Amino acid sequence: MMQPMMMAAGLAALAYAGITLAADGAEKSINMPAVSMFVFFVLVTLGITWWAAKRTRTAKDFYTAGGGITGFQNGLALAGDYMSAASFLGIAGLVYANGFDGLIYSIGFLVGWPIMLFLLAEKLRNLGKYTFADVASYRLSQVPVRTVAAVASLVVVAMYLIAQMVGAGKLIEVLFGLPYTYAVVIVGVLMILYVTFGGMLATTWVQIIKAVLLLSGATFMALAVLYAFGFDFNAMLGKAVEMSPKHDAIMAPGSLVKDPVSAISLGLALMFGVAGLPHILMRFFTVTDAKEARKSVLFATGFIGYFYILTFIIGFGAIIMVSTDPAYLDAAKKLIGGNNMAAIHLSHAIGGDIFLGFISAVAFATILAVVSGLTLAGASAVSHDLYANAFKRGEVDEQAEMRFSKYATIGLGILAIFLGIAFEKQNIAFMVGLAFAVAASANFPILFLAIYWKKLTTRGAVMGGLGGLLTAITLVVLSKTVWVDVFGQAAPIVPYKDPAIFSMPVAFLLAWFFSITDKSAQAEAEREAFHAQYVRSETGIGAEGASSH
Repeated sequence: MMQPMMMAAGLAALAYAGITLAADGAEKSINMPAVSMFVFFVLVTLGITWWAAKRTRTAKDFYTAGGGITGFQNGLALAGDYMSAASFLGIAGLVYANGFDGLIYSIGFLVGWPIMLFLLAEKLRNLGKYTFADVASYRLSQVPVRTVAAVASLVVVAMYLIAQMVGAGKLIEVLFGLPYTYAVVIVGVLMILYVTFGGMLATTWVQIIKAVLLLSGATFMALAVLYAFGFDFNAMLGKAVEMSPKHDAIMAPGSLVKDPVSAISLGLALMFGVAGLPHILMRFFTVTDAKEARKSVLFATGFIGYFYILTFIIGFGAIIMVSTDPAYLDAAKKLIGGNNMAAIHLSHAIGGDIFLGFISAVAFATILAVVSGLTLAGASAVSHDLYANAFKRGEVDEQAEMRFSKYATIGLGILAIFLGIAFEKQNIAFMVGLAFAVAASANFPILFLAIYWKKLTTRGAVMGGLGGLLTAITLVVLSKTVWVDVFGQAAPIVPYKDPAIFSMPVAFLLAWFFSITDKSAQAEAEREAFHAQYVRSETGIGAEGASSH
């Protein structure tokens, strides 16, 4: 039985969705189209997991789907990984609340892909095996570099998971009237099932199906909004300005990021963070060769760019069709479920219960697929980088490594549930922005220097990675995001929410300084090994394996 207050919240949230509950809980009428689509998707994805589980026998199958994914398939899967709750729910919510300024995230998310295409995609595929730590440690000492890379990956995964779990919890809370905590637990359990049994193959196909459904649903929503204005874009924006309580201010920059330091810091995080996200980097090992890796990025960039145009229209459509409709507002005239639910409410305003069910199921698919990819990346960091290579120093059989990976998956799932509950009130696009900042500060500098700078040494990589990671985490904890919103302190110690402008230079500077001052024999051997690494990164053939100082 629900608690009385939670039942009242559920009644308010689901009044428009056709779900009513009697005060004693005896009478219940459920919006069957919404629930049916929701349950249908869960059953389909569990079927995919069962199918993939029968084909996942080796570590290569588990981590990289056997390396047999095509460039087009991987492009869709990459787009699926990237078109997360932050993209669909978070950016639409930011545009709904801030207008034009909400686009800062979508633009920043997109511009990182050319960096991936021209600097990393081909070299990652040629140098790596399962994780980006394979590349970072290729010619360096395995244990310290892999340990730092794995820890940084786990921090990024944890922060990214927060956004997805919050989005999923709010979605199920609004759609079904379930308590937020229960909703988060449901997502965590499903995620554990997908990754533990299906591995990368299940995760990839869930991503592909989700990407197609999400692009289709978002296209329909955007076209429906534009159709209402005769496909006159200016008329739509004019109506949004008229109906928004901020009026003309929604078309001006500065409401979301108010000072140059924050703007530059956020831009750096979003641009370079994509090249440090472990669940994105891991996808380049699922394709057959470097050519398919490049094709993956090209397809992904096209799909993602198109999708962000749609979220812009959806956000402004929500201002027009949702913001003044009492069916979607609570007693305080705030959007039911928060601004993150703007796209979900718009789907009902456009297509009623049936389209609400479809979009809700797609949004849930979006979150579940991304969470699965994140969990797989985190589990691979624990099992492949820490357990198999750092602790066991490569002396472990595949079955033991896969078994340990499944234990790690369960642990990460439990952690994700607790994090989702703790950060319930945070905007999910903003939380992903913080994950990008840590990725840009801890992972990208070391990965970039390991590939392109001959003089990088183990000491430099470790100090640079740790310096960037600790600086970014410290600044995030001392900012309003954690110090005030989570810890409940009166004022933040650090005035800026986004740490990248400080933490990225720290990582590069420390890596440079500790590398050039390292005169040891090991450092000289690592510099000499750069040529063999370069040949392999360009051709995909050459020296096998990594150094093991």
